Amino acid sequence: MILRWGIIGLGKIAQKFAEDLWLAKDVELVAVASRQLEKAKSFQKKNNAKYAFGSYEELLTCPEVDIVYIATPHDSHMEWGILAMENSLHVLCEKPLAVNTSQVASMLEAAKRNNVFLMEGLWTRFNPTFVSVLQKLKNGAIGKVNYLNADFCFKANLEENNRLTNIDRAGGALLDIGIYPVFLAYSLFGLPIEIKASARFHSTGIDKQTTISLKFEEGMAALSCSLETKSDMTAKIYGENGSVFMHHRWHETDAFDLLSNEKHEKYKFDIQGNGFVPEIDECNANIKSTKLQSDLWSHQDSLNLISILDKIRTEISIIYPFEK
Repeated sequence: MILRWGIIGLGKIAQKFAEDLWLAKDVELVAVASRQLEKAKSFQKKNNAKYAFGSYEELLTCPEVDIVYIATPHDSHMEWGILAMENSLHVLCEKPLAVNTSQVASMLEAAKRNNVFLMEGLWTRFNPTFVSVLQKLKNGAIGKVNYLNADFCFKANLEENNRLTNIDRAGGALLDIGIYPVFLAYSLFGLPIEIKASARFHSTGIDKQTTISLKFEEGMAALSCSLETKSDMTAKIYGENGSVFMHHRWHETDAFDLLSNEKHEKYKFDIQGNGFVPEIDECNANIKSTKLQSDLWSHQDSLNLISILDKIRTEISIIYPFEK
């Protein structure tokens, strides 16, 4: 079975994803779409796609597409995701799946209603390094995990006409990059029992820097994200009998160190292409098996993650204009 892909939203991430489609098995890039036809044609030529469309609607009604990768800004994920599913397409949607719990719930309902596969594109969950870290922790390599320190910070263009600074587009650090350390904390501990957060704001109202403290039944997490400074972007996980150090940039890393009982073990992995291949393979395997969600990152996981992000936004008092 060859899974025929379409891509909407042809930015930098979409280009990296398209390159990795060529490295995955049993997949074909059939169609690409942009609101600018010339941009779509350029992307089509560069990536050898069969069709280029000047509107998202055209791609989502193309009978030769089986699954669509949605790489548009996240404020539009629900709109295009639901339209794709209403046209019986499977969907891989970039993170965050949508901007709040209500929107995510609507997308999950659409997937169930239309009997199609839907997955949030949190590629880190399928990264072989991350998979190995979780397995080591599950097997008790450092004892009971009780503390996490992780961040995601980079220096961005914070001009007022930038998507990241546009509060009408749900811009800001938290949903764009803060989702990664929050995802890591959730993956280790589950749902928090207490959330504290504070932020510094841009003149447009978006958070340009946010720090988060999460308390769990079994431990604590100290997290941060920023659009105005560059950090080492490492993740440090501590347990009763040792620690795990995930190398720079931890969310896509190919290596980690494990220290326990005075032993220091180093692990390194081969990452194919830009790192999207395991995510693509996960979609392919589930659809071939007629499964509607991934066991590794389920619909409930997406719902739980966005619920944490919603509570963090409440803590820092950010409400997007379209939510009022």
